[in-house]
Amino acid sequence: MTTKPTNPFFRPSTLPYELPPFADIREEHYLPAFERGMAEQLAEAEAIAQSAEPPTYRNTIVALERSGALLRRVANVFFNQASSDTNEAVQAVEAEISPRLAAHEDAIHLNAALYGRVSALYESREGLGLDAESLRLLERYHTRFERAGARLPIEGQRRLRELNAEIATASTAFEQNLFADTNAAALVLDSADELAGLSADAIAAAAENGRVLGHDGKYVLSLNNFSNQFELGSLDNREVRKRLLDASLGRGLAGNGELAGRLARLRAERAALLGYDSHAAYVVADQTAKTTEAVTAMLSRLVPPAVANAEREAAALKAVSGTGEIAAHDWAYYSEKVRKAEYDIDAAVMRPYFELDRVLKDGVFFAAGQVYGLSFTERPDLTAYHPDVRVFEVGNADGSPLGLFLGDFYARASKRRGAWMDSLVDQSALLGQRPVVVNNLNIAKPASGEPTLLTFTEVNTLFHEFGHALHGLFSEVTHPFFSGTKVPRDFVEYPSQVNEMWAVWPDVLANYAKHHETGEPMPADLVARMEAADRFGQGFRTVEYLAAALLDWAWHTIPAGTDPGDAEAFEAAALKRAGLAVPAIPPRYRSTYFAHVFAHGYSAGYYSYIWSEVLDADTVEWFKERGGMRRENGDVFRRELLSKGGSTDSLAAFAAFRGRAPEIGPLLARRGLG
Repeated sequence: MTTKPTNPFFRPSTLPYELPPFADIREEHYLPAFERGMAEQLAEAEAIAQSAEPPTYRNTIVALERSGALLRRVANVFFNQASSDTNEAVQAVEAEISPRLAAHEDAIHLNAALYGRVSALYESREGLGLDAESLRLLERYHTRFERAGARLPIEGQRRLRELNAEIATASTAFEQNLFADTNAAALVLDSADELAGLSADAIAAAAENGRVLGHDGKYVLSLNNFSNQFELGSLDNREVRKRLLDASLGRGLAGNGELAGRLARLRAERAALLGYDSHAAYVVADQTAKTTEAVTAMLSRLVPPAVANAEREAAALKAVSGTGEIAAHDWAYYSEKVRKAEYDIDAAVMRPYFELDRVLKDGVFFAAGQVYGLSFTERPDLTAYHPDVRVFEVGNADGSPLGLFLGDFYARASKRRGAWMDSLVDQSALLGQRPVVVNNLNIAKPASGEPTLLTFTEVNTLFHEFGHALHGLFSEVTHPFFSGTKVPRDFVEYPSQVNEMWAVWPDVLANYAKHHETGEPMPADLVARMEAADRFGQGFRTVEYLAAALLDWAWHTIPAGTDPGDAEAFEAAALKRAGLAVPAIPPRYRSTYFAHVFAHGYSAGYYSYIWSEVLDADTVEWFKERGGMRRENGDVFRRELLSKGGSTDSLAAFAAFRGRAPEIGPLLARRGLG
């Protein structure tokens, strides 16, 4: 008689750093683990709520922090796989479990007895003798319960539960529709001639992509998550450029337009139920921005100079093209021509200097070593969730262990597009856990034995996402509630944007930008020209970003009871109102593939990238003022900001680090908007 294997989620992992036992995990383990995990946490929450003992910080708040251990384990692994390596079985579980998880959260936060205990502690908080982090945790729990509807009457809570379930279901459907549409919209080409202008390695990667996707002998350009695809800057064939951009802009039209409208209506109704004028007002009240007026004022201030900058760029494009009009599918192509003519920069010439492994080890890891004293040891003995994923053990300067970093860099049909960081194990002194984090990118995988050559945009993305990873790795908090990147949404992009500075820092760039065949460093004059050329295009980049941010804002500032109507018409009207109806510059994300805001938690929060960039640009100036890449600087930034997670007010942490409130001047100068 054989014993049925135990579900690997049912007990903590015995692997180093509690790395999930991926070799043992199967799709059939997820649903039972979710169900047991939810049942266990509900029982734990009910025991806290019904305790005969008077509420104390330890028997209520700490007990809540310790609850749900199994649910955390399975959720961290599952939602990473749902994004990184999905399949029909995983998608079926996701569709089933998303509304059930929403109901589970409601069951805890709408538990009147449990809220009563939290509220009693909150009212007496000043006399509890709590340390700063514990006091903040109590305050944040109280805020979370109230924002989740704990004070609503029973009928209001009933409707809130319905809304949360509907929103969870619609968000999952939006993501799964987009995943299928993005794969289906990949551009299949019959001949390498149609790819004229792309580098030889990029053409080879398109052929390999065709082979992997079942189009032997053809060339396939899979789509990234944003509107303007990388290849548009190089493809000589104008018709192919148009087909590629049309495929990108058309994603989600069949079903996601209706879902976007539904999500906007449901969120607006939920916000009104909770006492807010709009979903945006509900969201920003708990962010560093605090008010919709503050966000609107900042975004509106940036639009006129950004559009003027883009118009100047358009004039340069028309001059080099010899035409009187630049279409959207022409912009990137002629931008590269301007860079070539004005700065003698050719993206294809630069790619051989950006080989993935060298950029990672001699660039990203090297910078982290210089600034923070970190060391990285690859651990091929540790199994990840996919053969492409690499595992690195991270150590401090004194040799002490810090955590694990997983790098999942290649695109595949089972991965959603874009780049992101996930946490597989959250750092917490209370739970005795060190961090395990993962970065996901979508770099085209070359044929076996061929080098992986990157565009500079992909290099920058590698540094950016590693900034998120550092935020998770450097966490030094007691409570999992505050671990790593669990900070306000309009603050979370700040550390990752700061880390981008090292991609072009002279000592770092010289260390990794070496020709993959000859080992020769990138010529110094090419570096200087690259930096100058990068400034050309700030108008385009700012306009496409602001268009997406204000599109998100338009969807999520509608009042309850508003029907936004047809998604394409709503989008066109919103962009016209914002002064961003620029046909040659589509929004970075159109509504029907704007997964950030309709599936991934950035609703009424896409403004956060430029909001965080104010802090980022100011911090880059701080590093420069203090001598740049010095361990002393890294130690201060780590200690005062990166280690704090959400355990202190984010802007207070910035002020403690910078010595003052943030200033917008460095951002305006960086983007040519001053």
